Amino acid sequence: GQYAQLKEELDAAALRVLASGWYILGQEVAAFEEEFAAYHQARLPVEDGDSQESVEIGCVGVNSGTDALLLALRACGIGDERSDEVITVAHTAVATVAAIRMAGATPVLVDIDPATYTIDPAAVEAAITPHTKAIIPVHLYGQPAAMDALLALGERHTLRVIEDCAQAHGARYSGYPVGTLGALGCFSFYPTKNLGALGDGGAVIGRDPALIERVRLLREYGWTPQARYVSQAEGVNSRLDELQAALLRVKLRHLDEWNDARRNCAALYTERLSKKLRPPVQRAEAHHVYHLYVIRVAERNRVRQALSERGIGNGVHYPVPVHLQPAYQGDQIVAHPMPETERAAGEILSLPMHPLLTDTEVERVVEALTEITGIEKAERG
Repeated sequence: GQYAQLKEELDAAALRVLASGWYILGQEVAAFEEEFAAYHQARLPVEDGDSQESVEIGCVGVNSGTDALLLALRACGIGDERSDEVITVAHTAVATVAAIRMAGATPVLVDIDPATYTIDPAAVEAAITPHTKAIIPVHLYGQPAAMDALLALGERHTLRVIEDCAQAHGARYSGYPVGTLGALGCFSFYPTKNLGALGDGGAVIGRDPALIERVRLLREYGWTPQARYVSQAEGVNSRLDELQAALLRVKLRHLDEWNDARRNCAALYTERLSKKLRPPVQRAEAHHVYHLYVIRVAERNRVRQALSERGIGNGVHYPVPVHLQPAYQGDQIVAHPMPETERAAGEILSLPMHPLLTDTEVERVVEALTEITGIEKAERG
């Protein structure tokens, strides 16, 4: 649907790259990095009448959201010691935890706030040890985590806060764009994201020029423009390619419009669904961008099957918390008690959500859920 909507612009961008003869780390990547940084720069609030011109956002394009997290951790020196620990959640895409392991650190997994599904700051504080080096809050489903409390913990215990923004492009917390509050912000451009490429892609943004330049150094073998083929650091191959950057430049211009459409769909769902189905809540300080619209239902498997039989797509994000997955049953992780995480994993259900969803389609989903669950829908106000 998005391709049909933007076909002329996307085709022109792709052909521009094909005709250029330059396909890796060229003008398109540089331009996208500048534009994605400017997108976040323009949304920084002005406080007390003072200009924030001194705060500059930097951006580095990489090849995936997973690598964005990996390079952010490495840029902060996390994983340099085998004892390093990073606190995050088990209720996330496994990429969050995989990146910590790839960096050489130990993931320490804690519980979530059952209302917002984001990391519980009290659980974070209880898990801090002398080996803790960072916190990775996941802005899950498009909902920003409780950043005030997490940043305070980071400052009090001298910990880096690295934001996982893979599902939250354009979301804001207390007026600040996610990705600009912590040491670094990490984005995925997987095709289903609010800002999606037509393949894999990712980016790291941040306010600290030294950290941004460190990420830039690490993304291509530790090479610098002045000394290509000479590694100044032990880097990796994690380059955003020119084609994806060109397509993302087109899509970035429509991100706010698409997020508004998602928020409108979410508002209609919430208005029409019974509170017994526990629709999502928006944190008071947050501007939620509804990458996913997630409710909680009893007898989820039966409800899913009945929706599928009616031709209504649905999903579970995520059915098995990371600490219960086969690959993480050894000493690779530290798992604290997570009753809310495990309870949510058995009840959550993702309903259709995308910017081209119509009010009629939302009503069809609500009608189906009403019939399947036997719970009366809310009347329109």
